[in-house]
Amino acid sequence: MTRRENPVKAGSSEQYALLSVSDKTGIADFARILSELGFRIISTGGTAKALTDNGIPVIPIRDITGNPESFDGRMKTISFQVESGILYDRQNPRHRKEARALGIKDIDIVVTNLYPFEETVGKRGVRLSEAVESVDVGGPTMVRSAAKNFKNVLVVVDPSDYSRTARALKSGQVTTRLRQDLAAKAFRHLSLYDAQIAHFLGRDLFPEEIALPGRRTLTLRYGENPHQKAAVYLEPNTNSPLASLQKLTGRDLSYVNFTDIASGLESVRMFKEAAAVVIKHNSPAGVAIGKTPSEALTRAVAADPVSAFGGVIVLNKVLDLSAAETFAGFKEEDGVVVDIVAAPRVTKQAEKLIRSIRKTTGIYTFGRIPHQRSDPRHVRFFDGGFIIEDWDEVREHEFTKWQVMGKYKPTKKQMEQMKIAWKFIGRVHSNSIIVVDYDLPMTRGIGSGQTSRVGAARIALEQARKHTEGAILASDSFFPFNDVVKLAERYKIGAIVQQGGSINDKASIEAADKAGIPMVATGERKFWH
Repeated sequence: MTRRENPVKAGSSEQYALLSVSDKTGIADFARILSELGFRIISTGGTAKALTDNGIPVIPIRDITGNPESFDGRMKTISFQVESGILYDRQNPRHRKEARALGIKDIDIVVTNLYPFEETVGKRGVRLSEAVESVDVGGPTMVRSAAKNFKNVLVVVDPSDYSRTARALKSGQVTTRLRQDLAAKAFRHLSLYDAQIAHFLGRDLFPEEIALPGRRTLTLRYGENPHQKAAVYLEPNTNSPLASLQKLTGRDLSYVNFTDIASGLESVRMFKEAAAVVIKHNSPAGVAIGKTPSEALTRAVAADPVSAFGGVIVLNKVLDLSAAETFAGFKEEDGVVVDIVAAPRVTKQAEKLIRSIRKTTGIYTFGRIPHQRSDPRHVRFFDGGFIIEDWDEVREHEFTKWQVMGKYKPTKKQMEQMKIAWKFIGRVHSNSIIVVDYDLPMTRGIGSGQTSRVGAARIALEQARKHTEGAILASDSFFPFNDVVKLAERYKIGAIVQQGGSINDKASIEAADKAGIPMVATGERKFWH
């Protein structure tokens, strides 16, 4: 049961609140309430001016510290008098006696938010010196002191908490629960702040100690299953398109919906051409590129119409009316029902048409897809921790390292299709084998997430069916045996691209030569888990 307490009651007859904020949203109104409740307001610099401009009496910080604000504001609040007034234990008789003897003012409320480091480093071309000047020192010191002493001091770091704090003070119901909640929020605020500074200043991708900053941006409809809860957190200043994700109409996102959009973005972001992907359970069911979004979308769904049912479609170009009309045709011709469609932008006409077909289909936009990520770290969590690696991106210069493995050289067209296949397979869950059309830039079969490579090949080839003759088979790793090559021969595959480097490469090369299939080694693996 939450214990009710009196409003903040100090050991002396006077109560003080220290206000020093960068974000001045609502601060004047909150300060006025505190003043009306009998708190004497201590303030600094710009905050003090904002309050006095609104007719609120303020005690300058120098009257408490005995020192002027110095060194361009670097020294303002850091002092024995201020930190003692925040930190001493009001419940301890010895502390109270010592505070009175030292003339310490009881600072029972601390309201502060920190220098805008996040905004500063979010500017393009920010200088190191400018960033360093935005590192707050006095603010975190006060916040940490107040949060530690939450049983005696209220700490407020978020303007959205002003109203509930004011209500509690007015009603005389400042509960232990409220105090502890505000303290926890303060420590999270400090952690987020410091993690950003460390990341900005750091040069090591894998430091010995690390804290990952994140801010909740979206509460999801439910988790992986309806009985689970879930929320999305994003790094401050990330340039990820997911930071701009907006719903235009239709269903809210579940955990699977959101992660499907994220997976879809990874499949299409590498292409300059119009690209589309159908995602099911975080893995592509069909990927394609085209001259227009409509053409790419048609091919992506045609790759596996059965799996497209209930899937998520992601495009890397604007979803226009033509693409929406293509979308409409799926339901009529193949009975394909799509749960979510996401694109950089959706035209009003396209939105209206899709909504008229199926009101529950979620239509989402995410804005421009940046060419380069703002954070080179790729993080994956597990129970108790996380793994960090750098992102695996496909770069054009990699193709110059490819080598023909047998006596048959691929044609120029086959090489072109192999490069497309290699981009596609890099975002298919491993172990994976995919079959790409002999002519069109689209998948015909995807065997993903298998424990057996030949098993993945069987799935991909069976799915491709009548489209295997002359097609490209791609493997995200090497062939430990020649069984995949023999299977490819049976399905009349036109060319193979794989990692190479197996101790048993010779057997696979001999099988490819015997079948007359050109085979290329990339020299690089393309696992994606």
